[in-house]
Amino acid sequence: MQTINDKVQLFEDQPIRTAWVEDEEEWYFSIVDVVQILTESADGRKYWNKLKQRLKEEGSQLVTNCHQLKMKSPKDGKRYNTDVADTEQLLRIIQSIPSKKAEPFKLWLAQVGRERMEEVIDPELTIERALETYAT
Repeated sequence: MQTINDKVQLFEDQPIRTAWVEDEEEWYFSIVDVVQILTESADGRKYWNKLKQRLKEEGSQLVTNCHQLKMKSPKDGKRYNTDVADTEQLLRIIQSIPSKKAEPFKLWLAQVGRERMEEVIDPELTIERALETYAT
């Protein structure tokens, strides 16, 4: 059975649902959350559905390779299958979205990856960062 650690991470004070999949040693990010932030759309799900359709029509394998993980809904707290992308897939999706926030988001994504690598090397950092997050 896969070990999945859910975590809400913040980009410019906006929540993004993420999951660290231990078996794959990979971060997965809620595509809808990212799309909503980058497009400043009221409904990130609709934007993602249109983008997904356009990518399919273009023959992109990106949509085919997307996974779904159960993630907690910010609306009702229940867990639903959510389209997620790993870092590489997410960077490719970001390239398909015209947004002035794309470059800052890429830098944030690199920061998330670096922090995780530091936590693997020094597990005590995980505890310290968790305490910082809950103290604010």
